[in-house]
Amino acid sequence: MVTSQQSASPQLDLYVSAEVAAPVSLAEWQRWFEGWLGAMQVSGSSELSVMLIDDERMRALNHQYRDLDTTTDVLAFAAQEADIPGSSEEPSLMLGDIVISVPTAQRQADEQRHSLSEELAWLASHGLLHLLGWDHPDEESLQQMLQKQRDLLHYARE
Repeated sequence: MVTSQQSASPQLDLYVSAEVAAPVSLAEWQRWFEGWLGAMQVSGSSELSVMLIDDERMRALNHQYRDLDTTTDVLAFAAQEADIPGSSEEPSLMLGDIVISVPTAQRQADEQRHSLSEELAWLASHGLLHLLGWDHPDEESLQQMLQKQRDLLHYARE
């Protein structure tokens, strides 16, 4: 099932495909991403998609694209290789795709003793940062990225 919703300031076309059920409505996904894009000062119109899949499918994608024969929690496929914040001259900026394994997210939520919804927000914010050009090749950059995720999640709760 694929759904779409448009909204203003920033304008976001969000596509959510759920092969595995998750306790987050399209309106909640939309609110999160619009808030995060606003916090990251991404202006203009943008598009992104979120796919919610199972571990088997995630393992296949991780093997195909990262040569790792194991499942993972989130993968991000950026449509562009550059830093994105700021306005774009294009009519609509395609950010890319975020893929989340719901069973892995559920296990991590159980381990962290928080809800699946909180874990999905954490993983979605991580994926979005990757789409916006963030990466974590070393411990210092990982810590910076994790702090930015915490900031985004705090911003989304306000």
